[in-house]
Amino acid sequence: MRRVTALTLMASAFSVLMAPLTALLASAQADYPNRAITMVVPFAAGGATDVIARIVAEGMSRHLGKPIIIENVAGAGGTIGSIRVMRAAPDGYTLLTGHMGTHASSYALYEKRKYDPRTDFEPIGLAASAPIVVFGRKDLPATTFHEFIGLMKQNGPDFKVGHSGVGSNAHLTCTLLNALVGTKPTEIPYRGNGPLMNDLLAGAIDYSCDQVITVAPQVSAGTIKAFVVASLQRSKVLPDTATSDEGGLKAYQADAWTAFFSPKGLPEDIMAKIHAAYAKAMADPDTISRLEKLGAVAPAPEQQSQAYLRNLVASDVDRWTKVITDAHISIAD
Repeated sequence: MRRVTALTLMASAFSVLMAPLTALLASAQADYPNRAITMVVPFAAGGATDVIARIVAEGMSRHLGKPIIIENVAGAGGTIGSIRVMRAAPDGYTLLTGHMGTHASSYALYEKRKYDPRTDFEPIGLAASAPIVVFGRKDLPATTFHEFIGLMKQNGPDFKVGHSGVGSNAHLTCTLLNALVGTKPTEIPYRGNGPLMNDLLAGAIDYSCDQVITVAPQVSAGTIKAFVVASLQRSKVLPDTATSDEGGLKAYQADAWTAFFSPKGLPEDIMAKIHAAYAKAMADPDTISRLEKLGAVAPAPEQQSQAYLRNLVASDVDRWTKVITDAHISIAD
């Protein structure tokens, strides 16, 4: 009896000690946000992911009543910044902009997996998607996607494909195309899109694949040729470029999606406030217009739930794991 009484007293004392902390945490959650929020973009400033993050975060800031400050933490294909957010306190003040690479293909790419995108983050919502475009040097003797595929098959390893690093969107989406066509061109890796585009313009490589946001300005200027948009719908910024379905290879569908995440364990009431601000930003005509001018596609209302993003991550992990495994691609880390 004495032992039970002692344990009871200890439990009671613990409850008394914890009460102020519990009250403090509850108050902090109720007051959220009471200071600036950091949105980590795990890539350099100025890229497509960074621009999309800034557009949507600006709208979210207006509805949250506090600024969302973009912090670029580049390196290792976006995994350095992603890991930083994964390890951050789940208090709503550190968020992450991820994409198909950081939250799908990275799972299979890296030999030493430092996180599982399906379980180590809380999904907030899809920010935008941008279809992949297959493009080549302007003097390639092809004008249609069908003719381009003919060149791929005819030239085999003499055909040179450039990509902006192992595991990049350009690398994986071109790898998917090559597998569907059944060819093995020579791969030329670059340290980013800038050097790749310079060599393409100079004729040192033949083609590449990248999201429409990156490619559209050069296509519109006539310095490169766009052969197909890897989508079932034509792009508003490249209306004259055929879809993969129209080009005879319907199976080639790929887009570079961008989305928001938080550390695992974010309290539900804070998530509700963040998601509400996100949904209002995505319903703002100004946000939609700015995304569309880039060539990105804003998510439809039914694509804005946390469940939709969670399922998208899981399905894309499966999809790109197969592509990566079949192509025997890996990154030692």
